[in-house]
Amino acid sequence: MLVKDTLQKAIKAAFSAQAGKEDNPDGALGDLATRLATAIDDYVKSGDVNTTVTGTCATPAGAGTIAGTGIGSIS
Repeated sequence: MLVKDTLQKAIKAAFSAQAGKEDNPDGALGDLATRLATAIDDYVKSGDVNTTVTGTCATPAGAGTIAGTGIGSIS
């Protein structure tokens, strides 16, 4: 389930972790980018995908219909 507050906290923590790194701006920028990318990746992967499947299938006794639903994860 996507929880916006969780992403917001991770982004805030990524920026806060850069405090005091004025002596190495390139390193701080790289670290910030890594932390933000990880926060966004974790956020997106925490979502669910809901699906509905319908169609026909061949069975030994003849053609039949299928229907179903499912929940999957994002990877």
